[in-house]
Amino acid sequence: MFYSFLLTLYHVSLPISLPVAGGALLKRFKGVDNRALSALALYVLSPALIFETLVHAQVGSGDVGTTVLFCIINVIFMWGIAALMAKILKLNQEEQAGLTLVSVFTNSVNYGLPLIQLAFGQAGLDKASVFVVIQMILGNTVGVYFAARSHFTMKKALMKVLTMPAVYAAVLAAIVRMTGFSIPGALEDGVSLMAAAYAPVALSILGMQMAGRRSREGKTETKTGTETGTETKTANGRRPFTAAMVVRLIIAPAASCLLLLVLGVHGLLFSVLLVLCAMPAAVNALIMAEEFGADARTVSRCILWTTLLSFVTLPLLIGILQ
Repeated sequence: MFYSFLLTLYHVSLPISLPVAGGALLKRFKGVDNRALSALALYVLSPALIFETLVHAQVGSGDVGTTVLFCIINVIFMWGIAALMAKILKLNQEEQAGLTLVSVFTNSVNYGLPLIQLAFGQAGLDKASVFVVIQMILGNTVGVYFAARSHFTMKKALMKVLTMPAVYAAVLAAIVRMTGFSIPGALEDGVSLMAAAYAPVALSILGMQMAGRRSREGKTETKTGTETGTETKTANGRRPFTAAMVVRLIIAPAASCLLLLVLGVHGLLFSVLLVLCAMPAAVNALIMAEEFGADARTVSRCILWTTLLSFVTLPLLIGILQ
């Protein structure tokens, strides 16, 4: 188990940390606006990655059906848990949107795929690809709704989903697979280039958001004007953060394990799906929060701390499953 922990640190944690550090340094010394990069990742790079992954995924129809069913039920269940906690804690719309994004979506692309390949080999990676694609599609559709509804009505939020290129990328990929159409080599190479750029850009956005968070907090506290107002704002900020951490680290993995058992999932597919559901909060959740005005501060803090803690929790979980 200790050897698996060291392998995870070296093969996964170190590569992931480099673009995060690069983004933080870029924000700190150049003051780059990360909203432009967020739009690039959301509207250009993410659709390319969805299209490429769907076109080339190789997995049995039985596992595909089980994974789709699990993902849909899991999203609905975690959405309900987030809504319940938001009501109990009396969170505002922005805070509830941030809590929902953290609760529902995991970092299955940038962190999950390399970890699964390391722990379970190519067979595990093939099964993980289905989950990842579904998460990406849900993240770019349902995730947009979760984030946008904090500033839009339900109708406008749903209309916003229809403006997301990822929806049409998934439909186009399905058409290519069903028809057996051969994509021209030059065009496929271009899509692959954009797809490969998604992970480093998304992780760099995370680093930039982390670097900018402290300065924004300082400005907010200065504008508050009184010590009491500052303390109240800080206390209010802790509630969504604490709730999101509890959901992502404890409730989400436990609920996913129970759901997998109820669905009768076992073997390699059970291990792969459980590990992916125990991943840290998704970097893409931060992009959604940045783009559509959800609670980006809570989302960014949760991504940071769940990622750091995952360096211990995930190797332990993999050791138990193996």
